[in-house]
Amino acid sequence: MEKVLRDRKALMLFIVPGLILYTAFVTLPVLWSAYYSFFDGMPGFANWTFKGVNNYLKLFRDQNFSNAFSVNLRYMAIVMVGQVCIGLMLSLMFKFWVKRAASLVRTIVFFPVVLPVVAVAQLFSKIYEIQPHYGLLNSLLAGIGLEGLVQPWLGQASTVLGALCGMDIWTALGFYAIILYGALLDIPEDIIEAARIDGCHSFQLFGRILLPQLQPMLVTCFIFSFTGTIKMFESSLALTQGGPGGAARSLSMYMYDTAFTYQKTGYASTVALVILALCLLGSAVIRRFDRKDL
Repeated sequence: MEKVLRDRKALMLFIVPGLILYTAFVTLPVLWSAYYSFFDGMPGFANWTFKGVNNYLKLFRDQNFSNAFSVNLRYMAIVMVGQVCIGLMLSLMFKFWVKRAASLVRTIVFFPVVLPVVAVAQLFSKIYEIQPHYGLLNSLLAGIGLEGLVQPWLGQASTVLGALCGMDIWTALGFYAIILYGALLDIPEDIIEAARIDGCHSFQLFGRILLPQLQPMLVTCFIFSFTGTIKMFESSLALTQGGPGGAARSLSMYMYDTAFTYQKTGYASTVALVILALCLLGSAVIRRFDRKDL
């Protein structure tokens, strides 16, 4: 292996093809979007004009952008915590409590991850249904005497984002549960047994032994969840199409509408660069928690 690593030709053979693909499909589109962000209109049309930094200044006055940004932040905060924290609890259940049919339980929990987004959206639209018949959620509320909580979960701005978050947490938590379960398996059993012999109860074992050992993988999971939630698009489009009244419209959906509905590619490129900047900034902040000196 060391001989291969010293061979520059071998390294180039492995690196150059991937570098070419990355440049063609990632770097160049980003640079092209940056170029477009200084123009207004659609490329190739008469209204394609140079605007300088006007598109960036427009962001601060655009109420639709502010609303989409707010939706993104709330969605990210709820879904990131829900996916990773519930996934962590499930991984602990796999490790310490599920003994019989453990493989079957893990398969069932992971199954929603591989379902098509449209199928999941159709399922949850039935769960949240209120007309013509109560869906599962409203039926359960009515069945336990909480008729006052029965409501159109997808038909009002106050509840649609929470309903969407619930769907996306359920869809992805199996992914994080399996990742964290693998990390738990890598923790030596000797450490866990020694902690138990020393008198650690369950919460002490988790807080002082397991959590520090899981920190690198938890940081990775939060980065995965962050980069996925900041690009929120498919699930909201399939479940509510961003409505009602834009209450579930994200930055990605606003970018798409601006580019393809209103044919303002330049301004849409500006929004896309904001999403990229937020993604890089957020990942860098999360990575700080992986420092060894913390």
